[in-house]
Amino acid sequence: MDTQETSFSVLMLPWLAYGHISPFLELAKQLAKRNVHVYLCSTPINLSSIKERLVQLEDQSLSIEIVELHLPSSPELPPHYHTTNGLPIHLQPTLRKAFEMASPSLSNILKTLNPDLFINDVVYQWPSAVALSQNIPVIKFQISSAVMVSYFSHLLKTPDVEYPFPTLYLRDFELAKIRHALEASTSNGPGSDHEREEEDSSIILLIRSSNEIEGKYFDYSSSMIKRKVMPVGPLIQDPVSKDENLEVIEWLEKKHHCSSVFVSFGSECFLSKEEMEEIANGLELSNVNFIWVIRFPLADETMVEDALPKGFLERVGDRGIVIKGWAPQAKILSHSSIGGFVSHCGWSSVLESMEFGVPIIAIPMQFDQPLNARLMVEVGVGMEVWRDDSGKLHREEIAKVIREVIVDKRGEAMRRKAKELGEKIRLKGDEEMNGAVEAISQLCQKSKAQ
Repeated sequence: MDTQETSFSVLMLPWLAYGHISPFLELAKQLAKRNVHVYLCSTPINLSSIKERLVQLEDQSLSIEIVELHLPSSPELPPHYHTTNGLPIHLQPTLRKAFEMASPSLSNILKTLNPDLFINDVVYQWPSAVALSQNIPVIKFQISSAVMVSYFSHLLKTPDVEYPFPTLYLRDFELAKIRHALEASTSNGPGSDHEREEEDSSIILLIRSSNEIEGKYFDYSSSMIKRKVMPVGPLIQDPVSKDENLEVIEWLEKKHHCSSVFVSFGSECFLSKEEMEEIANGLELSNVNFIWVIRFPLADETMVEDALPKGFLERVGDRGIVIKGWAPQAKILSHSSIGGFVSHCGWSSVLESMEFGVPIIAIPMQFDQPLNARLMVEVGVGMEVWRDDSGKLHREEIAKVIREVIVDKRGEAMRRKAKELGEKIRLKGDEEMNGAVEAISQLCQKSKAQ
């Protein structure tokens, strides 16, 4: 398509999590490259977390403007807590409530900027209603998989009918968590005017994925939610030049090809003491090299040494590195010494693993992660660590799967498959994004003509 023909403005509002604002920023960059003027809206603390990447945008002369959304402040929730990153668990409901109270602020922003289109995160419905009240068309952006959309929609709309893709399923203990989350997210009730307006007016759903891995799930999602569902590619973040961690890279340089695993459970998944213990002992039993990133909530001052089994660091010695807080994930995954990724299967991590051709050793924790894990198994680029019927992890199972991926020939086949898929997804990405931009351009033109 001729990108110069595309000329409209959009306002984007991600949920207040770094794991959401990051893919929204990548989507903004892709739209801006196609002559779309983008306003990216979030709280000041969230915008500051991507400031290095915003400087890069200035260098690229992309038409992206940052817009601050100010939430009501309170002693319990000061501005530095206007993000989920590091937010204490007990303040999560407070943040959700404060976000919902920002409706007047969003309304003023929309009136001032008067964008041609509003791109809303699927997590919350009320921002769409604000935009629709000003006759601004709305589309949704889903940062997770098409599998998640198709499965959850099926569960909500046809709970007594078996999901048509039996390789993707939820066990009883996982389903209990999912049902609880779904009930919390549909508090308006299925028959509310608010929800009916949403379904009638948000006619396109963009999903951060590719038909190369989820084609049939895109089709089923569209049939379930009765609207157009379109892939926009993986939207992988470009590595930031300052991401160097010399100690980690130097350690990797000393390890053999595909001999090590990277272990990380995302920026907002905090392990219980029992989970930490089983994973640590599993890594020790595997006798495989590892880099393990451990995170704690912002106010938690636990020392890594105190969270791990006694004597663990001494016993593993130079075979493992444990990092508290943050590590350059993209640089680590792209290193030739990494042969597997022990992951919770958050969708961003799944996409990054395929980008770098690294198989997943899946230890899903919550939400859509079990479905993502089983999708990776289905397409041949992952293995899942078995849990017992209560959901408990066992160190022997962790060690077994790590060794199968790193030591056995099965891991070699998965690495080849992951590299092939990564290349196919990259090649398809521009084509899928162009298709999405064409669809939303037509929507904007239709809206202007009315």
